[in-house]
Amino acid sequence: MTRDRFVQQLAMMLRDLPRGTAAELNECMVAYWNGCEIAFAFLCERGTGAIEEEFDIDDYVWEDWQPTFDNWISSPAFSNRPEVLAWLSDAPPHEAGE
Repeated sequence: MTRDRFVQQLAMMLRDLPRGTAAELNECMVAYWNGCEIAFAFLCERGTGAIEEEFDIDDYVWEDWQPTFDNWISSPAFSNRPEVLAWLSDAPPHEAGE
């Protein structure tokens, strides 16, 4: 699977789920729909499960994590993340084309 195809499939799934839902890509990263695109984020290493920082799924990340992403597509897992819902609720609305 290509990076673009993975992001496209992930976006299609997340757009259809309730706001604040995240794709649990593995034990250390998630992705969520921010209203206009997929946001990828690492989870806190201290075991809290909290989102620590967002990252870009550039070629370097894609090459390192492609097997993980391929496995996730085969068996997708999602969770409700209250912090994502709070961020989305506080964010200004996006205009079409932004």
